Amino acid sequence: MIVCLFVWQKLTWKTKDVEKCTVRGKNSDECYNYIKVLVPRNDETLFACGTNAFNPTCRNYKMSSLEQDGEEVVGQARCPFESRQSNVGLFAGGDFYSATMTDFLASDAVIYRSLGESSPVLRTVKYDSKWLREPHFLHAIEYGNYIYFFLSEIAVEYTTLGKVVFSRVARVCKNDNGGSPRVLERYWTSFLKARLNCSVPGDSFFYFDVLQSLTNVMQINHRPAVLGVFTTQANSITGSAICAFYMDDIEKAFNGKFKEQRNSELAWTPVPDEMVPKPRPGSCAGDGPAAGYKSSTDFPDETLTFIKSYPLMDEAVPSVNNRPCFTRTTSRFKLTQIAVDTAAGPYKNYTVLFLGSENGRVLKILASMHPNSTYSTQVLEDIDVYNSNMCNVRGEDRRILGLELDKDHHALFVAFSSCVIRVPLSRCSDYGDCQDTAYNPLFFPDSCSLSKLIDFPISFQKQSQCLIKPCLNFLPIC
Repeated sequence: MIVCLFVWQKLTWKTKDVEKCTVRGKNSDECYNYIKVLVPRNDETLFACGTNAFNPTCRNYKMSSLEQDGEEVVGQARCPFESRQSNVGLFAGGDFYSATMTDFLASDAVIYRSLGESSPVLRTVKYDSKWLREPHFLHAIEYGNYIYFFLSEIAVEYTTLGKVVFSRVARVCKNDNGGSPRVLERYWTSFLKARLNCSVPGDSFFYFDVLQSLTNVMQINHRPAVLGVFTTQANSITGSAICAFYMDDIEKAFNGKFKEQRNSELAWTPVPDEMVPKPRPGSCAGDGPAAGYKSSTDFPDETLTFIKSYPLMDEAVPSVNNRPCFTRTTSRFKLTQIAVDTAAGPYKNYTVLFLGSENGRVLKILASMHPNSTYSTQVLEDIDVYNSNMCNVRGEDRRILGLELDKDHHALFVAFSSCVIRVPLSRCSDYGDCQDTAYNPLFFPDSCSLSKLIDFPISFQKQSQCLIKPCLNFLPIC
């Protein structure tokens, strides 16, 4: 059963600049106020930014009443100019970190920090393809001393076959104050980026290079990690994969060798260790290799010049177990979104993935994350979530844009372009008589013996409801 939501409280923010927008040659559909940023600023304030008819603008709202709090703020570099441009944003330590396009023509991509009381405004270097090249921003997280940005972009180091997209993780130090008046003043001094390697190993690796969605940091095998949806290149066969990455493996990549291209005729190679200045480029002032420096403004020009020219790391970040935990290449529809329950099942010891797709379906996957796991990754359910009666506003758009798991209320929220649908996690009634599901391969591991009773995890359930014990006379218990 699929449950639709109803409006409890509504806030409307309309643009007043429609006429100016259409005069600039934009279609009327592009001249609405599309909300692109909606994040908590603190426990009491919600920060919202909209495209505002190609005049991005931000506001603060009181969470309790949805009343506007204070004056509007210019949204440039915090919010894109139009709805189709990608962006991410979050508050950390009172600063707003954003990644988006800063201009009307979408030619200047930026990772930006602003709105802090004591931190200077910083950005990535303008129009430098070594820093960012046609990026598509997907996610940002605060972790340790850093803000991490996850994106896909045109690979500057891979040009033999035209434009190829690689997925990246980039990071900046939260205490970065920019460079000296001579080098990188008002720019990041800690910006580094590395490739994310989501591929199937073999004689010839098969890569899923395009990041579509990413989780926040969670525990996988008792280690902090993130999981992402990756797909194949646009001109390749249709395929999707789920890869996980340990945060300490990301850290290792950023502590590894840098990548360089001596000239345009040569291949990209690692920068020799003796060429790397001290303190190590990309370090945070007051910590690690840069512990002797109070501020990034005190860094030597050699360090600042190096990081300006060589922000790319040589080694890619390997995925957990050096392979995807799930792949799908038999469907013409790619996966788009992910939500994860790392404590599924009656004993909270299984990992279950919820995967949204382009065709409005949600896959529920039992994920085998440990290299010595006794079971393999399996599809538990394939659910058609799209509701044409509720969602078909301006033509059918079945692409799932967001998934949010609410374990406390046993629900999965599925976002489409024109609606949000709530899917209950308790779905035993959909399968009728329990005996009807006894031999359903979606519910059983590959092997089963009476000597080893398995409580098979079903995340669409309340605690012990709809537990399936396949070894008990091969009859599940609902």
